[in-house]
Amino acid sequence: MFNKALIANRGEIAARIMRTCDRMGIATVAVYSDADWNAPHVRMAGEAVRLGPPRPSASYLDIGKIVAAAVATGAQAVHPGYGFVSENPALPEACAAAAIAFVGPPAAAMRALGDKIAARRLAEAHGVPVLPGFDIGDRDELPDVGAAAFPLMLKAAAGGGGRGMRVVEDRAALPEALAAARREAAAAFGDGRLFAERAVVGGRHIEVQVIADRHGNVIHLGERDCSTQRRHQKVIEETPAPSLAPEARARMHEAALTMARAAGYENAGTVEFLVDRDGAFYFLEVNARLQVEHPVTEMVTGVDLVELQLRVASGEPLPLAQADVRFGGHAIEVRLLAEDPARNYLPASGRIARFVAPAMPGVRVDSGVADGSAAPAEYDSLLAKIIAHAPSRDAAVELAGRALSATAVEGVRTNAGLLAAVLREPSFRAGTHGLALLESMPPASFAPALPDDALIAAAAADLAPVTRADPWSALGGWRMHGAVALEYDYHGRTFAITATREGGLLREVVIDGRPVAVPAPDPAWRVERDRGLVTVARGRECYALLRPSLTGGAHPGGAAARAGELRAPMPGIVVRIMAAVGARVAARQPLAVIEAMKMEHIIESSIDGVVVRIAVAEGARVAEGDILVEVASEAETDE
Repeated sequence: MFNKALIANRGEIAARIMRTCDRMGIATVAVYSDADWNAPHVRMAGEAVRLGPPRPSASYLDIGKIVAAAVATGAQAVHPGYGFVSENPALPEACAAAAIAFVGPPAAAMRALGDKIAARRLAEAHGVPVLPGFDIGDRDELPDVGAAAFPLMLKAAAGGGGRGMRVVEDRAALPEALAAARREAAAAFGDGRLFAERAVVGGRHIEVQVIADRHGNVIHLGERDCSTQRRHQKVIEETPAPSLAPEARARMHEAALTMARAAGYENAGTVEFLVDRDGAFYFLEVNARLQVEHPVTEMVTGVDLVELQLRVASGEPLPLAQADVRFGGHAIEVRLLAEDPARNYLPASGRIARFVAPAMPGVRVDSGVADGSAAPAEYDSLLAKIIAHAPSRDAAVELAGRALSATAVEGVRTNAGLLAAVLREPSFRAGTHGLALLESMPPASFAPALPDDALIAAAAADLAPVTRADPWSALGGWRMHGAVALEYDYHGRTFAITATREGGLLREVVIDGRPVAVPAPDPAWRVERDRGLVTVARGRECYALLRPSLTGGAHPGGAAARAGELRAPMPGIVVRIMAAVGARVAARQPLAVIEAMKMEHIIESSIDGVVVRIAVAEGARVAEGDILVEVASEAETDE
């Protein structure tokens, strides 16, 4: 076994890998960009090496710098985590050249599966079901497909993660979708090749975890349902998959093992499938790496996947056979993201003033942030993963909801309200939901639901107690008579409590202008306070409330100063300007593209008119609210 490993990643996955290395007695080396110099994963590691500026191309994507750091620190292995260079075959090749073990599949298997077109052909050759489709490559013209072929799904040949994907409803929408998908694929993977498949409407996304060693042993560790997605990216995952027939489950497991054997696979990987409304499944792709959602598998099997990865990479055979894998209970993972669902999931980068994670039985939190951490615009928006494990699915859903209530983030907006809304949604509760779940939910339902009035009132009553020993320690008018107004934040929703005491007793409580019943004293309520955090608990319920200092407030880029002024809706990098001064443009015409948290965001003109000013250059870093382009109306240009 290795005595030192370099973790070629950042954030929660770097921290998670280090925890297993520490338990196994393996020293760790972190790498970091200038944006992450004080990140938790850097502080956790025994050593840390600077890679370069924040841009991924100059830091986390630079294979030469990563391997040089491993050589310089004497690391015997490199673990890539997920994302960044985890599926780039050049990394295992560079590691091999430097006599360093790569914790992942060999380059040949990675190439065979990383190209989605080649992987699709491999599946067909070995009898694994695939959707009807065709290769596009880098052509601008498509085969003459009839109306029956639609809806189509365009996909990037060289990558996944939702980038380069577009649903095309009919032939009229094809040229624009083709151009957009190719542009995004080229920007994300340096390869604009595409292919198309029949789109599965109302389907489900189910994947199978496999792991193989170099001695010919291949096993699966069950499946995960990843159907709750936004913009083709996963938000909630669970195992076992609900509403899946036992025979379909068994066939899917066997198909995944077939793909792994056909590719000569080693180490951990995930074979992904689409399941249609009739229960038929079709091969999607193989992710040749550890998945973000691997903790749910670990919770139900008791297997540490990172430990297995390290053992396989060191040459050991798998320590368990298929018959040794045991499944117990149900696990659900929710991804806590720095984004604003109410604004079309715009990234919300910034500095995290406070991060409060739930601490309760059956709940695991994999996090890469802490109080004071940055959520840089250059990287993924994932802050933490909250995983709930219970004997049944209903109990796991309930536990995940309670864990979210006990979570608090101050400084950046998050999707906590959306996650809680999904856990309450009837079709999700029943396990009958599909890929269209979030699209079917009205945005208003994503607003955080306020905690129980009685619990909030209990917090208000206890925040400023009048004590016999020191009555002057109480806040404001509570020392004698009168009212005090207290402001709280719950999952990005700010609300005010006004409470009145009289003779040391709570007489009236008003929440956001609405009177609520004054609760009777109850020893079951527990209220704790810590630097602006108020934790209110009763029985198994727990709510984390913040006295906000940075949370909330208007978005500076939320509205333009005048019509035609295009402003950055989030901090990011300008990757493309799509018009020149003097050009005539139409309303909703794309004029700029900003990259933030690994996603491209198209900025469209709000009016018909003429471009009169380009305020930024391609490659420039912009803050939220910065002017990008100014468009004047025809009337203005005539004056």
